[in-house]
Amino acid sequence: MKKRWYDYLWIASLLYLILGFFNILFAWLGLLCFFIPLLLSTAGGTKSYCNRYCGRGQLFALLGGRFWLSRRKDIPGWMKSKAFRYGFLVFFFVMFFLMLWNTWLVFAGARDLRQVVTLLWTFQLPWHWAYHGTLFHPGVAQFAFGFYSVMLTSTVLGLVTMALFKPRSWCVYCPMGTMTQLICKAKAGQKP
Repeated sequence: MKKRWYDYLWIASLLYLILGFFNILFAWLGLLCFFIPLLLSTAGGTKSYCNRYCGRGQLFALLGGRFWLSRRKDIPGWMKSKAFRYGFLVFFFVMFFLMLWNTWLVFAGARDLRQVVTLLWTFQLPWHWAYHGTLFHPGVAQFAFGFYSVMLTSTVLGLVTMALFKPRSWCVYCPMGTMTQLICKAKAGQKP
């Protein structure tokens, strides 16, 4: 099977994580992973981003498939359930809005820029080497720290489910996948 340009988008996912490690402001590039799937599902009514263009899903398929870092077991039924997927989506939104709240506080004049990346919404990893001030307002960096935390946490969760189950098990409960599925169902006039 001939490889196409989008078969290499896993490199972009890996590059994103590496660049954010060295300069936190690169975390802003992750917004592409939020807006492009929503735009494609809204415009086309399909999950083409998830099925074809998601670099993170490709990365998990590569690591779990080609490099055999996956047990290749079926994901448990409860992780496939609507309750879990929608519950995780709600939890994800809460964490995302807390990140936006912290960003707003810095833009509103809070002097304490939290230069940490929070892994799994609990563990604070000092990330002081990745930001040394810029011409931008400190709120720009605060958003970057928060957004990188979201992206790193979801990548770690994906790697764990990849290792325990099938390579792309993260895709079953990925918040972006759940949102694009809801958009597709709404466009098709189906009940979510």
